[in-house]
Amino acid sequence: MPNAKPDVTQAIDSVYRSDWGRIVATLIGLVGDFDVAQEAAQEAFTAAVKQWQTAGIPDEPRAWLIKTARFKAIDRLRRRTRLAEKLEVYAASESIETIEEIDDDIDEIPDERLRLIFTCCHPALAIEAQVALTLRLLGGLETDEIARAFLVSTTTMAQRLVRAKRKIRDAGIAYTVPDTKDLPDRVEAVLTAIYLIFNEGYAATHGETIVRAELCAEAIRLGRLVRMLMAPQPPAEVTALVALMLLHDSRRDARLDESGDLILLFEQDRSRWDRAQIAEALPLVEEAFRGGLGPFALQAAIAAAHCRAVRAEDTNWSQIVQLYNLLERLQPSPIVSLNRAVAIAMVDGPQTAIALLNAIAPELDGYHLFHAARADLLRRMGASAEAAQSYERALALVTNDSERRFLDRRLREVQP
Repeated sequence: MPNAKPDVTQAIDSVYRSDWGRIVATLIGLVGDFDVAQEAAQEAFTAAVKQWQTAGIPDEPRAWLIKTARFKAIDRLRRRTRLAEKLEVYAASESIETIEEIDDDIDEIPDERLRLIFTCCHPALAIEAQVALTLRLLGGLETDEIARAFLVSTTTMAQRLVRAKRKIRDAGIAYTVPDTKDLPDRVEAVLTAIYLIFNEGYAATHGETIVRAELCAEAIRLGRLVRMLMAPQPPAEVTALVALMLLHDSRRDARLDESGDLILLFEQDRSRWDRAQIAEALPLVEEAFRGGLGPFALQAAIAAAHCRAVRAEDTNWSQIVQLYNLLERLQPSPIVSLNRAVAIAMVDGPQTAIALLNAIAPELDGYHLFHAARADLLRRMGASAEAAQSYERALALVTNDSERRFLDRRLREVQP
């Protein structure tokens, strides 16, 4: 944000990262238009850059942004080509009056984010579009960040997002949490979207640090809400997802050193793991397993195996490989195969794993973690020159500063 005071920039960045999804969801609930809500929110943030420098940062930045955005949304609606028709519809529904009179304490508003995620995850949309739209609107992820999650180009993802919003508008999809009988048709996409929001928080695409704690917390909160919504017998995969996120998030404080540099799982100080969070999650893993071996249940079991190990050398890698074998059969993907190969390296050695990575190389050539994993295996084999090449390829692809510093350090270690 150019020309903004550092403290203003920090405040705006902070509220954007923590509350973008809440602000957009609230606006969509008020004006009923995805594009108007998103554009008005963006305009409000732009206005904050200018006004907060002179007027100071408000006591309630989020409420200020919502109030500003809702009036900008009204202005946009009034400027629409079909002005009379739009105003007639909104006047009849009293939406504009509602916008102007709504209480600024948005914590009192019913959970608009839950409505938003279920609206985005409507079965009339392709599941990839459902998830992508949720990530953009609720998670506040940029198009390139979403494209990375799907391993597609930014242009392809942008087109998906446009088509999805048009489909919701043209089909008149309601902005509501569906009835209980309709939940099963949407839950797969809802869970996938929540998990990808969590993943962006756990390993951010851009920025100084790899962890975006506010996204992790929001994803866990949404997972808990969905589980409560589907009580008293939530599907096993809903329970498994909550457990999986809790287990990954329990390691958050140990993942970075004091300088913000990445610490690998094997090197982390496990005394810094959140044992209360792990204790909460482990029974959920067992509950999910009793309901069936779904993809999230298997991933949660893998995370549990790591969290049960008091020391890195105590990790039951044979069990983890068996779980990855099941996961690969149940939900085959290049990413699963990559993670399985890394686990196999811990059991059978890096040579075996390198052969597995070579088999999936064409599918993951644009994925920096593939090249980082390959470089690490080559380093362990003593193939320093080849390892350096893979580290260089990973560095050419990585976009997060914390990961870049880690890879650069590893590259220097294998260079002569």
